[in-house]
Amino acid sequence: MSQLKFDLHCHSNVSDGLLSPEQVAARAKANGVDVWALTDHDELGGVARARAAAEALGMRYIPGVEISVTWAGQTVHIVGLQVDETNRTLLDGLYATRNGRERRAHEIAGELEKVGICGAFEGALKHVGNPDLISRTHFARYMVEAGHCCDTKEVFANYLTEGKPGYVPHRWATLKESVDWIRGAGGVAVIAHPGRYKYTQTQFGALFDEFKQLGGAAIEVHTGSHTPEQYEEYAQIARSYGFLASMGSDFHGPGESRVDLGTLPPLPKGLTPVWHDWQL
Repeated sequence: MSQLKFDLHCHSNVSDGLLSPEQVAARAKANGVDVWALTDHDELGGVARARAAAEALGMRYIPGVEISVTWAGQTVHIVGLQVDETNRTLLDGLYATRNGRERRAHEIAGELEKVGICGAFEGALKHVGNPDLISRTHFARYMVEAGHCCDTKEVFANYLTEGKPGYVPHRWATLKESVDWIRGAGGVAVIAHPGRYKYTQTQFGALFDEFKQLGGAAIEVHTGSHTPEQYEEYAQIARSYGFLASMGSDFHGPGESRVDLGTLPPLPKGLTPVWHDWQL
């Protein structure tokens, strides 16, 4: 398996990606990916299409999801890999997590209107593939389209984040709920892109400890939002805590993502990959 190319974190327009599951599969294949997981936010609706597309292209498919979690006042993402997408408890939990996004979206639009950005809810809705999953990313795309910012990076530098216009917090699942749902569906729980979270060293230690105690098994070491320096930092954390190592581009769409599907380097030596015992 050391010769296979893995990408175990990316998104389609079933959540906040730009491309359909079939288009994401084709792009992954074109970039040399052998083992691929679609991990849409809080939604398993694209899994069947992604699996069919991957199998038609000769890729191995891993059913996945990315669950939004509130921990210590911030949003953390937990990826579930090898989950049973028909598991009722997981499906019900994801539905509960999605519930409330529309209300939050109206509140975001109201906050943006206060700083002169009008029609944002309707504008964001035009970019939504799944109305249940309207998110800040859809607002960012509208704001670029409407000429308020040059690109989505500029949007998030000036709007929609804590302390900036348009920011509205949302209460997601708990860390325990997310890990329980994933494990109950036969999956492996992975902390997504840990380098993105703004925690102190003490808070990170508490997060990793709690995650491991709950049955969380892995962290992403190589991911699109990590720098090369962070690759080694989180490789060392994986070694220290005994976590399995995962990797994925976190691809959302051409021109929006730092890293394309299948373009990350292999994991550092001395780590146990999350796929070490998978039958591939």
